[in-house]
Amino acid sequence: MTASTLLLQEFRQVPTPTTPFESTTDPFSEEFFGDPDQYFYSENFFVSFDLFHGDTSFKPFDWRMKVTPVFNLNYLDVDELAVVNPDVNAGTTRGRHDFALEEWFVEAKLADLSPNYDFVSLRAGSQPFVSDFRGFIFADVNRSVRLFGNRNSNRDQFNIIWFDQTEKETNSLLNTFDDRQQNTVIANYYRQDVIWPGYTAQLSFHYNRDQATTEFDKNDFLVRPDPTGVFQPHQVDAFYLGWAGNGHINRFNISHAFYWALGKDELNPLAGRELNINAQMAALELSYDRDWVRFRSSLFWSSGDDDINDGQGGGFDAIFDNPNFAGGEFSYWQRQMVRLFGVNLVNRQSLIPNLRSSKFQGQTNFVNPGLYLVNVGMDADITPRFKLIGNANLLWFEQTEVLEQFVFQSDIGHFIGTDLSLGAEYRPYHNNNVILVGGISGLIPGGGFKDLYNPIAGNVDGLFASFLDIILTY
Repeated sequence: MTASTLLLQEFRQVPTPTTPFESTTDPFSEEFFGDPDQYFYSENFFVSFDLFHGDTSFKPFDWRMKVTPVFNLNYLDVDELAVVNPDVNAGTTRGRHDFALEEWFVEAKLADLSPNYDFVSLRAGSQPFVSDFRGFIFADVNRSVRLFGNRNSNRDQFNIIWFDQTEKETNSLLNTFDDRQQNTVIANYYRQDVIWPGYTAQLSFHYNRDQATTEFDKNDFLVRPDPTGVFQPHQVDAFYLGWAGNGHINRFNISHAFYWALGKDELNPLAGRELNINAQMAALELSYDRDWVRFRSSLFWSSGDDDINDGQGGGFDAIFDNPNFAGGEFSYWQRQMVRLFGVNLVNRQSLIPNLRSSKFQGQTNFVNPGLYLVNVGMDADITPRFKLIGNANLLWFEQTEVLEQFVFQSDIGHFIGTDLSLGAEYRPYHNNNVILVGGISGLIPGGGFKDLYNPIAGNVDGLFASFLDIILTY
């Protein structure tokens, strides 16, 4: 049995619309965007019961059962109306609590494949799964059936998993027992020591079938279909072909990924028509270790749609991403949810500017501007207990035609801005019993961001955010 708690305190600034036609918190507010300040608190209490038969060191489990109930508290305080709820009478604060069974599964070994502990097992229930090295396409805990194992003395690993997703609770982001009417199939294969010792390659296939549904979230906001353009429930079928790698080549560390998305959207809300999906994504990180410091440089690209009216969905979007890349949770661009006319320019825990109502409850949208990202960063193990993570990102829209049509504005610039972040991780007892993680980040707006969010008078100020995680485990 394991008990743990995860406490999050977050102060942030994000572009926040006012509601001048209904009511505003400050009299005579004229600007479309108001006070950006927000405070968010969330705490999860986990109790995990894990029963298994097998050797914890080398031999795979013969069988295993696990249940993890979670209790959540969350609170949001903002300075503008219609943020916590479309009804301005709801005020500027929102407090909620939630209970969920986040993990619950049974696992059984089906066969031994060799004397060297090669095996194949089956796991059924709500379980965590990340489909690649960095979480670019899918990273979630949800209801599924997974066949997995290894071969060739653990040199090869494989997974085949089918998800029948449940709906997420809007504020806690925990699983409910309501059917999401979304199915995802993922198959991947890993091979270690490909060409170079220490380099692992992966081939993968993802299929996501998101059926036509209508859904308002727990705060009464429309999330399916996206509240833009045509209001019509629509099904999205997307296939992802992927190649990724992770490891080192001599003294240099490398991590890379390439994905090609194909498929069909029955009726995209922005385009107002059926779409054939054809979009790509690529990422590369190179790093070098010198003593206690790792120096990193990264590139990320997701294709953008260059013509909203051509019947092609060329803007790449992921299924349920949570990328550990170019700063990850410490980056302003990845951590914050930036709203734009009822959808999100970028979603929380995502890199892609996908104009999607919600990563957690909305549908994939392949009509979006895409992204170029250039990163330099450094990880420094100051002491065995204390680590610093610094990153600087330059961000550009790959295409702006979709944005220009969406906001009815011409000549939107490509440069989003500069994302600067500094994070710290402290483990006072050299283990995972107590972990403190904190970070500060900021976005210095560029021309493209200013074109979208500039006030009538003046300029967009730099946006700032900070957070503190406290993780206790017993």
